[in-house]
Amino acid sequence: MSTHEKIEREIARLSQKKRKERTTQEKVRLLQLKLYLKAKQEKKYKFYILYDKIFLHYVLKEAYNRCKRSSGNSPGIDRQTYTDIRQYGETKFLREIEEELRQRSYKPQAVRRVMIEKENGGERPLGIPTIKDRVVQQACKIVIEPIWEADFDNSSHGFRPKRSAHGAIREIRDNLKSGKQTVYDADLSKYFDTIPHDKLLIALKERIADPRVLDLIKTWLKVPIVEKDGRYTGGRKNRKGTPQGGVISPLLANIYMNLLDRLVNKPGGYFSGEGIRMIRYADDFILMAKHINQETLVRMHGYLARMGLILNTEKSKLVEAREESFDFLGFTFRYDRSIFKNGTRFWNIMPKAKSRKKIRQKVNEMLKKRGHFNTQMLVYELNPMITGWMNYYRVEKVSYTQVAFRELEEYLRYRLNRYYNRKSQRKSRLFGKQAFEILVRDYGLVRPYRTSGIRPVNARR
Repeated sequence: MSTHEKIEREIARLSQKKRKERTTQEKVRLLQLKLYLKAKQEKKYKFYILYDKIFLHYVLKEAYNRCKRSSGNSPGIDRQTYTDIRQYGETKFLREIEEELRQRSYKPQAVRRVMIEKENGGERPLGIPTIKDRVVQQACKIVIEPIWEADFDNSSHGFRPKRSAHGAIREIRDNLKSGKQTVYDADLSKYFDTIPHDKLLIALKERIADPRVLDLIKTWLKVPIVEKDGRYTGGRKNRKGTPQGGVISPLLANIYMNLLDRLVNKPGGYFSGEGIRMIRYADDFILMAKHINQETLVRMHGYLARMGLILNTEKSKLVEAREESFDFLGFTFRYDRSIFKNGTRFWNIMPKAKSRKKIRQKVNEMLKKRGHFNTQMLVYELNPMITGWMNYYRVEKVSYTQVAFRELEEYLRYRLNRYYNRKSQRKSRLFGKQAFEILVRDYGLVRPYRTSGIRPVNARR
């Protein structure tokens, strides 16, 4: 059965249900499937009436639930949290948003900016909108995302439904095995901060002809940003950038980069004629081919310049993968010699050294920060950290993670034994014992080496 037939069958199944019997998720699913199917069937169709769908009650309710699940309880500039909204009344809160959107009186508030640490030791800005603005952005995303999903290239893996970094890693592995072993690892400088608003809106107008939706998106692009010291930046005079942290920002970033996806991966185009394939995850992308010449790189630089984007020439590099390893999305790709199969070579895909070091640092910092732990609380804190890291780096039948997982287990054994044996004032019953083994056996601590990484956690608050 084709994807098209599956979608039509799902639409028929949901449509047969009485409207009152459909759950909020089913109503949203039906709306999205219809929008996706229309966009898929008519590649040049422009959607003229979308705004009224954004403030449908079930769309706003689903948007609120998604925000509550994924965005944490960090407040925006108004300091309002989900706890405050529950006390105020969630239904009342959503009804007020619905009315503001209906009357077109909705105005987003300034975005609170915080700085978060990067893997290389620097910092990157993260914008935190108010919960109200997150809900409206999520509602808008629910409506317009399926339209663009019908257009996005299969080589785009980041911030998309049912896609992840694992898909990009598998595609890279397949390309390497097929002989595309010349890799151009590109690095865009401050992509989210440099997207030109005028060109982004042109890209949006390829599919969206409802001026009310376009105006709504423009208000988010022009919203002021409150810096840590209280200064206001951006605002109406701002001509570029989408605030990182906004719910809709990743989708807008994908819509703009889709222009490049189409240029590079278009059948019959210059790049495909050169045997080049682009794999992208948000603003991170690589070109892969049997050979990449200088003209190809000049063309790529030219396209990016026309899009108003800046390529970091110091960090971007051309690599012959058989001779030199390269990193992408936290993985290292290396052509290694097997120690078991008569020295045959294979593509070794594993967590890169910086990431392995970072997870050890996180464990160490947590133990230092917390001081004396209740044993159950210790396991409760450690397990999500360990399983999250393992689940990201475990790409079935692709990545070789056991060495990295064994290294993590050895560190946990050493660090936890040391942690309990150094308690001089409040000695627990684990003092002087093999604490790691006891925590695994009796408290459900995840054991990284040769396990699924998903074990029942017995510890409770």
